[in-house]
Amino acid sequence: MKPTIIVNDDITLVTLQNIPADMEFVTEVFEKIAEMGVDVDMISLSPVQGSMTGLSFTIKDEELVKILSYTSKLNNGTIKPIVSSGNCKISVNDPDMENNPGVAAKVFRRAASVHTDIRLITTSESQISMLVTKSDFDSAFNAIQDALD
Repeated sequence: MKPTIIVNDDITLVTLQNIPADMEFVTEVFEKIAEMGVDVDMISLSPVQGSMTGLSFTIKDEELVKILSYTSKLNNGTIKPIVSSGNCKISVNDPDMENNPGVAAKVFRRAASVHTDIRLITTSESQISMLVTKSDFDSAFNAIQDALD
């Protein structure tokens, strides 16, 4: 089966640095975001460093005001969100990827060959998702598409 590429645009990356390395805290963050009706897509939790960690996730650009009104109050305002809006997500889906070593390497090599500014990567057994800047989208998409043909 040939891999498929799915694209989403107008994506905002939100990063919360130096949050408590406590799954209860992380769970409460996502429960509150869900209560606000905001759909979260890519999620990445950084490795724990002592009692602190970093958390990144993506939302639609249009949801940014809601998220900032909430995240600006986290830990009494001591956690400052870092935001990057206007990004695009390129997802490579292939059910056969799990038993096919090297697919990620091939995708990353092609993205690197066009000097793509990759903001976030998440993966599963059958999907690689990369958040790229809008300015790098066309060249990254074309390079990845060529790699999979």
